[in-house]
This record gives sequence, structure tokens and C-alpha cells, in this order.
Amino acid sequence: MAKQQDDIVEENDAPIAKPGTYRQGGKLAMSRAQLRASLLAAAILFIAGIITLKDFLPALGWTAIFAIALWPIYVRLSTRWPQHRRGAVPALLVCGILLAFVVPLLIVVVPLVADTHAVMQWVSQTQQNGIPAPAFLSSLPFGTKLVPLWQNELGQPGGLAGLAHHAVQASGAGLGRKIAGEAVHRLVLIGFMLLTLLFLLRDVGDVVDGLRIGSHRAFGPAGESVGRQLIRAVQGTVNGLVFVGLGEGVLMGIAYAVAGVPHPTLFGLLTAILAMVPFGAALAFCAAGIALLVSGSTVAAIVIVVLGFAVTFIADHFVRPVLIEGATRLPFVWVLLGILGGVEAWGLIGLVMGPAIMAGLMLLWREWIGSQKGPINPARGVSAEAGAGIEQGSVRS
Repeated sequence: MAKQQDDIVEENDAPIAKPGTYRQGGKLAMSRAQLRASLLAAAILFIAGIITLKDFLPALGWTAIFAIALWPIYVRLSTRWPQHRRGAVPALLVCGILLAFVVPLLIVVVPLVADTHAVMQWVSQTQQNGIPAPAFLSSLPFGTKLVPLWQNELGQPGGLAGLAHHAVQASGAGLGRKIAGEAVHRLVLIGFMLLTLLFLLRDVGDVVDGLRIGSHRAFGPAGESVGRQLIRAVQGTVNGLVFVGLGEGVLMGIAYAVAGVPHPTLFGLLTAILAMVPFGAALAFCAAGIALLVSGSTVAAIVIVVLGFAVTFIADHFVRPVLIEGATRLPFVWVLLGILGGVEAWGLIGLVMGPAIMAGLMLLWREWIGSQKGPINPARGVSAEAGAGIEQGSVRS
């Protein structure tokens, strides 16, 4: 008995080896009661771990998404500099992510501060003089009624403050503290995500091997095939949503500046964020068009709206489907449903999780019905007899 305890202690003190190093020589001697108790204990421990990390799960999810998206770049850099694959290469990729977010943020913040100052001046002027009715309003249907309504509500001094009074009164006292607290919380999560990403990339080889072995033990060959499909879906979704959305934001931001849209930086940032959701950019460039109409630039407003629809049409119907469908092998309607449903269910991370889940489900369905080769394809006799039954039923009817 003492020797068995010494053996267990020695095994627990042994260094951690690569996944798949240790394997059972024979069948594990456990009774059914012990097996059920072990599974229950493992389930309780898993739930306890989820509860412990619940506030950090979004950061861990983004860590996994960034790691999957950066995997091809990591492989190329590690192949070129294998001696730095656990040091300089992960640090370089994390710094790249940091710069990719911080530098654009600085580029946006500086003009945004100036825009905010201009907005405050505009609000102060409208408080004193009111907002005059735009010229195009009288030419609209029911314009004779809309112009006096505008003059009564917004054309008088203090009219804008009267409309916003209730919203400000309800939340003005603690709004600043709440925004500051949320900003600090988000910054902590971003820092945690970058730190976790660094350590994940350092040991990514062992993590991938462990996931492959674990999924194969739990689900057989189907687990590995679904895992590969999820990885391809995440990579395609990141390319199709994030990069295409940023491209739309840059193009429309330049157009806003040329057309004279007030606060083009703010509208460009809003366009880039909304463009990550298919057809979402229309809200931003339509708002920019309305801002131009209010300022009296009717032709420029029409040009911005038409250009926005053209850019969105090309991005959503040609560029984005090629990037996403090529990786997920999903019809774009399912990609769209996965994005919208994912955002509704999971928040911002659902932009990537939604299409990945849909891709995994579609893979299982295609293998189940035999339209794609995989470990859960139907047996030959089953598929042939089912097809013959359907054909006979259609002939009889």
C-alpha cells in the first residue's frame, strides 16, 4: 500500500510532458459506481471553473479568436525563425495586435476631440438661437406642416435642450462615473486578453495537440473534423467581417471628408463598426446624408448615400461572400443569420461565434446525409434503401 502511494506521488511530481506522451497499458480498473462518481466530480469541477472565470470568458473567447486568426501568420514566422517561435514571434504578433488597435484609436481620438469641441460649440449656439429649419424641408410632402412644427420644437432657443431634458435628467448624475468604470473594466479585459494571447502563442503547439487528442478521445474522428471546420469558419469570418468592415469605414471616411460631412472622423468610425455587420453601414452613411441635408448640401448628401450603397453592395455581395463562404462553405444567408443571431445571443463576440456554430452544424448535417465525406456518413445500404423508398413513393403519387 505504501509502495502504491509512493508511485502516485512520483507520478504527480513528474514533469509535464507533451500531449499523448502517457498512455494506459491496459484497461482502467474502475467499477461502474467509481466511473459515475468520477464523471460527476469532473462535471462539478468544470462548472466551478466556469463560474470562477465567468467575468473573463469574453476575454478568453477573443483570445481564442485572435489566436485562430493569427495562426497562419504564426506558422509562417515560426517556420522562418524556428528559434524564436516561443519568444520573439508571439511577442511580435501581440505587439502587432496592440498597434493595430492603439494606432487607429489615436488617429481617431485626436480629431474626435476637436469634433467634440465643435459639437459643444454647436450645442451652445443652438441653445441661444435654436436650429433653423433646413431649406429642403418645405419641398417635402406635408412640408407646410413640417416647417412650423420644426420652428416650434427646434427653432426656438433652448428647444434642443427641451427634447433631451428627460433623458439627461434620468441618468445625468451617475452617467460619467458609469462610463469611466466601464472604460476601466474594458481596458483591464483587453490587457488580460493580450497577456493570455502571448502565453497561448508561446505554447500553441502543445495546445493544438492537446485539443486534437482530447476531441478525438471524446468524439472520435468527427470531433477533429468539426474542430477544423470551426477554425476555418473563424478565420474566414474575421477576414470577411473585420477587414472588410474596416475597409468600408476607410473608404467612406475619405468620402465624408471630401463631401464636407460634419465630423467625418466620427462618421467614419461609426461606419467601420457598423459595417462589420452586413448591411449595417447603411445606418451610418444615411445619417451622414441627413447631416448634409440639414446643412443645405443636397447634392453632396445624394452622392454620399449613393456611394455608400454602392460600396456596401460590392462589399456584401462580392467581397465578403468570397472570403466567408470559401472558408465556412455556408450559403451567405446562413452566414447572415449566424451573424445576426450570434450578436443577439452572445454580444459582439457573436459576430464570429455565430457563423462558426452554423458552419459546424452544417458540416455535421452534410456528413450525416452523405453529401460530404466524413466519419458519420450513412452506411451504403441505408442511403441506397432510403433513396429507393423516396423514388418509389414519388412514382406512386
